[in-house]
Amino acid sequence: MKFIDETKIRVFAGNGGPGSVSFYRAKFVRRGPPDGGNGGHGGDVVVVADPQLSTLLDLRYQKEWKANPGKGGGDADRDGRRGDDCLIKVPVGTMIRDSASGELLADLKIAGERAVIAAGGRGGKGNAHFGSSTNRSPQFCQPGEPGVERDLEIELRLLADVGIIGLPNAGKSTLISVISSVRPKIADYPFTTLVPNLGVVSYGEGRSFVAADIPGLIEGAHQGHGLGDKFLRHVLRTRVLVHMLDASQLAAKDPLAQWKAINREMELFDPELMDKPQIVVANKADLPEGRELAKVLSKKLPKAYRPLYVISAATTEGVQALVYAIGRKLDEVRRQQSESDNVSDAAGA
Repeated sequence: MKFIDETKIRVFAGNGGPGSVSFYRAKFVRRGPPDGGNGGHGGDVVVVADPQLSTLLDLRYQKEWKANPGKGGGDADRDGRRGDDCLIKVPVGTMIRDSASGELLADLKIAGERAVIAAGGRGGKGNAHFGSSTNRSPQFCQPGEPGVERDLEIELRLLADVGIIGLPNAGKSTLISVISSVRPKIADYPFTTLVPNLGVVSYGEGRSFVAADIPGLIEGAHQGHGLGDKFLRHVLRTRVLVHMLDASQLAAKDPLAQWKAINREMELFDPELMDKPQIVVANKADLPEGRELAKVLSKKLPKAYRPLYVISAATTEGVQALVYAIGRKLDEVRRQQSESDNVSDAAGA
C-alpha cells in the first residue's frame, strides 16, 4: 500500500432545508392556523479515527466530500428530515487544519475519536413558528442556512512511543525487523526505507511499545534535503528517541559528527525535539572497525546521553539489553507524565 501522510481536500456540509408555508385546512374551518413545518438541518462533515487505516491514500484520490442537505418542512407541522452526515475515515494520529486560516480543527489521537469539521446549515423555520396574536396568518418562512464549505489540509503524524532516527544505512530497519514482526526492505545502499515502519515490541510480560523507523534524515533535512522534513513530523509525537549510529563509519577524529548532524537537523526543525529523552546506539559492532570506534565514541559522548549501547542488529548482539533499556526509559517518561497530569488536575480543581 502506498504511504500517503499529507493531502488536501474540500468539504461541503449540507444546506439546511427551507421551512414551509401552510395553513390548517378542514371542513367548516374557514381560516385555519399556520401549520408549516421547519426545514431539516443539513448534514455535518465528520472525521473519525479508524485504527484499521495507516495512510491517507483514500483522501488523495477523492478530493471533494459532501454531506446531504436537509429536507424542506411540510404541512401539518411536519418538520423536514435532517441530512445525512458525510463520514470521513482517517488513521489515528491525523491532524486537520483549515487551509485559509491555518486553524487546527481536529487532532485525532484515539481510535474511534470523532470531530465535526464542517457543520451543516440550520433548517429554516416554517410559518407556524411565526404565528402570534398579532400575526395570525404569516405568509412567510425562513430559507435554510448554507452549510460550511472548507478547504482542508490533512496531515498524518504517526503515533509511536519510540522513534528510531539516524543517517541512512545506520541499520534502523534491521533493528526494527529484529525486535518486532515488521519486515521492511533492507539493502546496503542509502534511502532503502522510503516510508516509516511501525512495529510492536515486547519488553516484558504483558508490556510492549510501538517503535517507528524514521527514514530520510541527512544534513539539510529540515530544508527538504534527502527525504527532508517529509518524515521529521512523525518524530514529534514520540516519547523516546533511539539515535542509531553506524559505528563502522564514525570519524576517528570526531566520532560525534554523525550524532551532532542529526541533532542539529531536529533542533532546526523543532527545538522541542531536543527535550525528548534520547538513547544513543552504536550499531555494527560485529565489524572490527565498528567495535573499536564505538569505544572511542563512548568516551566522547556527553554524560547526559550515556550509557552508549553498543549492538549489532545483524547478529542481535546487545539488542535485548537495548530493548529493556528503552522499556525502562518509557516507563519513567510515562510515570513523569502521569504525575504531571495529576498535579495539573489538582491545580485545576
